[in-house]
Amino acid sequence: MNLPAKPHRGTMVDERAEVLANDAYPGHQHVLKIRAPEIARRARPGSFVHLRCAPSLAMRRPMSIMRADAAKGTLDILFKAHGLGTAELAARKAGETLSVLGPIGVPFRLEGYRRRPLLIGGGVGLPPMVYLAEHLRRVGGTMPLVVLGSEVPFPFTLRPSTIMVPGLPPHVIATMPLLEDWGIACRLASREGYPGCFEGFVTELAAGWIEALGTEARDEIEIFACGPTPMLKAVQALAARFAVPAQVSLEEYMACAVGGCAGCAVRVNTPTGPAMKRVCVDGPVFEASTVVFE
Repeated sequence: MNLPAKPHRGTMVDERAEVLANDAYPGHQHVLKIRAPEIARRARPGSFVHLRCAPSLAMRRPMSIMRADAAKGTLDILFKAHGLGTAELAARKAGETLSVLGPIGVPFRLEGYRRRPLLIGGGVGLPPMVYLAEHLRRVGGTMPLVVLGSEVPFPFTLRPSTIMVPGLPPHVIATMPLLEDWGIACRLASREGYPGCFEGFVTELAAGWIEALGTEARDEIEIFACGPTPMLKAVQALAARFAVPAQVSLEEYMACAVGGCAGCAVRVNTPTGPAMKRVCVDGPVFEASTVVFE
């Protein structure tokens, strides 16, 4: 019997990756740079890797890709150390090697964008938004706005933006330097009182911007988001409120990450009715309107 092709078939490899750098940031956050040429060549915004944090740990950890440089063969991975595996990963040093499986999963749509993509990232959902923003920069033809939220210090030095964004509060000027250097508008949100940041949820900041644009401009907007489930549920409601399309990248605990165990299954509405879909290989990216958030 011929089985239907799976999204990860023919794209995923198990690569021995060299650690090039492992930079620490406040809030137990790290940016890991590894050399994994084959995965870097195949990766797309929204795909992720499953890596072994230490030789002594059999269970791998799923990690979003923040940047993939096919020419240099490198991946940048932002993660927060909050358990045994990620603590081991935080201790990895330049010159060591890691077993990395990837790229895995269905990415964000890679073409045919509306004129005003709105990228919303929260917490550990920041990396896919940076990756997608870099892709949009290369493709051209759009005016993306990236809004990022965090309840711990951002893993970069905040900088006042020189890119004006009509519809946003004038005092909200903090930005991510990398995106600013790319010429991509970015604003930050937090409830921790960081200077220049919007005081509130990132979805509240996004809603205010959409509201200020007016009804005609909403036909130019589409949303891409990644973050914790409560944030994604709010994104779903935001997209429905303003009748704009949205794609969300879900976060779920994973064991195998290659579709075998179905431990990461979520309920999704399909044309033929509700179905359980695996976040690892049927996602992690889904149309926001189809996801059933518990």
